[in-house]
Amino acid sequence: MPLSGRPAQIDIDFHSQLHYNAYMPSPQQIFNDFIKQQGLKTTAQRQIVLDTFLTTEKHLSAEDLYKLACKKDPCIGLATVHRTLKLMKEAGVAREVNFGDGIRRFEHLLGHPHHDHFICEVCGKVIEFVDPEIEKKQEKLCNKHKFEGKSHLMQIFGVCKACRKRGK
Repeated sequence: MPLSGRPAQIDIDFHSQLHYNAYMPSPQQIFNDFIKQQGLKTTAQRQIVLDTFLTTEKHLSAEDLYKLACKKDPCIGLATVHRTLKLMKEAGVAREVNFGDGIRRFEHLLGHPHHDHFICEVCGKVIEFVDPEIEKKQEKLCNKHKFEGKSHLMQIFGVCKACRKRGK
């Protein structure tokens, strides 16, 4: 929950998704292959949690995902959602994001371009953005320091335009 106590609003300023083809396995296939490699079963409830997550373009907490998945199958438990999210992270389908409000949220990792976040500390609004110049600068810095970067997260905390207008 943002500092104001209101639920977070999400703005996405891009809608470019990768299209899967015969050479690139889908997130569902990657997850199901991972499940098999772990010696686990692909269950209907896991599939509902995965499909619900993949069809929702939001940063979801386990509780958010649980509420959405229960609409499809009221027998799904919160523990199943937590375990499935953990498996999705391990499979590389989802990643955890922290917006400084103490709530663990998850976002898609596959089929979406790398992006960064602006986070309003007043209303909790999250604005996703892509900036190729920032990415190039980070790559140059890694090269300069002979550092092999694997991944990064950039989150800029501040106050959004709407909250500044309201004088908060």
